[in-house]
Amino acid sequence: MDKVFQRVKTHRNGDEMAVDILAINGEYAVLIEAKSTLKIEDVKEHLERLEKFKTFFPEYNKRKVVGALGRIVIEEDSDKYAYRNGLFVIGESGDTAVILNDNGFKPKGW
Repeated sequence: MDKVFQRVKTHRNGDEMAVDILAINGEYAVLIEAKSTLKIEDVKEHLERLEKFKTFFPEYNKRKVVGALGRIVIEEDSDKYAYRNGLFVIGESGDTAVILNDNGFKPKGW
């Protein structure tokens, strides 16, 4: 990724969209939602955000958009739900963050 932005907000037609972390390069825009405890409802909200992203951020219309969820604690098998819905799942490994998806994972594009 060439650029990483934190807490990005925009407004369109009286609605607001906020993205915790937006990472971009010439080909991709990655929307990352960061949660201390990840629940299935958080995954659903992020999927809705991804569906609306290009409406709120038309400057990224030519990029492939993928989603990721960073978390410390997982509840309700929300990591599996995110995986099945095409999202990257990011977790901790020592002092660094790692992508937890296996090699067979195929991210969904928006």
